[in-house]
Amino acid sequence: MEPRLKTVYTEEIVPKLIKKFGYKNRFQVPKLTKIVINMGVGEAIENPKLLDAAVADLAAISGQKPAIRRAKKSISNFKLRAGTPIGCVVTLRKVRMYEFLDRFLNFAIPRIRDFRGVSSRSFDGRGNYTLGIREQIIFPEIQYDKIQKIMGMDVNFVTSAKTDEEAYELLKEFGMPFRE
Repeated sequence: MEPRLKTVYTEEIVPKLIKKFGYKNRFQVPKLTKIVINMGVGEAIENPKLLDAAVADLAAISGQKPAIRRAKKSISNFKLRAGTPIGCVVTLRKVRMYEFLDRFLNFAIPRIRDFRGVSSRSFDGRGNYTLGIREQIIFPEIQYDKIQKIMGMDVNFVTSAKTDEEAYELLKEFGMPFRE
């Protein structure tokens, strides 16, 4: 079964973007290539169980097993050694990517406290968008009673767009609530 947002993309978003930017064919239209979710757990240096909790939360949110990230350098001020596990990351593509995007836009974002829209300034200049989330409890998959610590995450939307304007229009058409 094809995800709802993928069908919306092919039937509604592509014609709108072709008309707006004057593309010659539908293969020039930018598309969402992947979503990368990253959780940095700096406190895992003192308490390694926090990393296990972060991995479990990220697996519940994404529906995919996260990869553990290790420190590249030793930093004595942070009591950090090279090779120490300090975070986890998951890369979503195809069906899981569209399912996550749908859940993120329709269930998670409306649950953010004091939400007035996401910033339109978080584009990187190459058509990719990064969004920081302060609490993992905005996702309905997370059970509030079972969390050990409230942790944040970064959600990166990687698109095939050449410019930020194209990526902005693509994400806006998907339903991203940008601040005006």
